[in-house]
Amino acid sequence: MPPRGGQDETDDVKPLEDVAVLRGEEELFARAGHLFTGATEFACAANDMHTWAVARSRVRIPPPASRPKLVRKLYRPAMLLDPALSQHLRELEREGAQIRITPDEINETIIIDRRLAILAGGFAGQDRTYSVITRPEVVNSVTSLFDSAYRGGTELAVYDRRFAELRSLAPRILELLSSGCKDETAARTLGLGLRTYRRRVAELMAALGATSRFQAGVRARELGLV
Repeated sequence: MPPRGGQDETDDVKPLEDVAVLRGEEELFARAGHLFTGATEFACAANDMHTWAVARSRVRIPPPASRPKLVRKLYRPAMLLDPALSQHLRELEREGAQIRITPDEINETIIIDRRLAILAGGFAGQDRTYSVITRPEVVNSVTSLFDSAYRGGTELAVYDRRFAELRSLAPRILELLSSGCKDETAARTLGLGLRTYRRRVAELMAALGATSRFQAGVRARELGLV
């Protein structure tokens, strides 16, 4: 596939196949980074801001007139636990992005102009793998899955209002969980009823995609929340 938009492809960069599995963010950027520029439609699904770090930091931001006319982003609720990231999402919305939040599991995906899809995979050693797909029938299937998940999401402003209290309590709840204190003690410390405290813990675990309190602590550390 020939490069698009303002960045020359060097002689040592191999062209992409219909389905190419790339290893690590550096290879992803080297072989597919140029595709992020010149797009008219951009869709992204991610659990957090780390999956597409290179694409976000290394791709030159085009002037407003040449940015994609349609930008849709779908994130998990854990993004809203960090006040700075929550503010970042609101800023993206003010710049024209359409952002929704879903508590459901999502496939971390980027779709460009409905003609190319990048799927984040597992890890090969310390490097994450990425599948870059240009085969039309596969891209169409990936796009349909994203569209369905996006339709089922909640608008950022609506979810953010619901999430405000949990976001303010999350650091203290995580601290109390890591201390190993009993629920009754933790509830009194926060000035909450026992049922309310346990409900907030359950909501926090769901936001972090955790099935246990221990897993919630691990996930919170991965996200830099503790």
